[in-house]
Amino acid sequence: MAITLAKGQKVDLTKSNPGLKNILVGLGWDTNKYDGGSDFDLDSAAFLTGSNGKVTNDGDFIFYNNLKHTSGAIEHLGDNRTGEGEGDDEQLLIDLSKIPSTIDKISFTVTIHDAVSRRQNFGQVENSFIRIVNNDTNEELIKYELGEDFSIETAVVVADIYRHGSEWKFNALGSGFEGGLEALCGNFGINL
Repeated sequence: MAITLAKGQKVDLTKSNPGLKNILVGLGWDTNKYDGGSDFDLDSAAFLTGSNGKVTNDGDFIFYNNLKHTSGAIEHLGDNRTGEGEGDDEQLLIDLSKIPSTIDKISFTVTIHDAVSRRQNFGQVENSFIRIVNNDTNEELIKYELGEDFSIETAVVVADIYRHGSEWKFNALGSGFEGGLEALCGNFGINL
């Protein structure tokens, strides 16, 4: 049975799941209070960062235009441009054994595509979540539902997985950003 987390909680990922290697990271959301005539396109991404919290190069930013890390450790399964349907809207596959030793943390984010021109923000998003699944057994291990804490934000750092000694831990963040993808990238050391 999955552990359901609240904002700010940290939980062990690999220590309580010995042998865990392949995980699926699922992100999902619905829209509410929006009838602006434009599609509501949310985009998930992952930033692989070193001990300084920054990427070592642009290839450490995994998103719809860079689907696979050069190490083979992480793969984005594609862009869902509408968020239609139930369950995960976008997914990433991670092989924990292939993550380079120079990577201390993987941050999972969601941004709103063309948020400013479409007058969209995370105050119009509901039922958003991230979940971690053991991809070998299909067992859901962790789920974090973000809640409705946002208003004007156009980007969110949803959660991290990070090294703790030889183990991996999960941190439920839910930190909002104004300035969309550009502000988010700047935070992780990428200039757009």
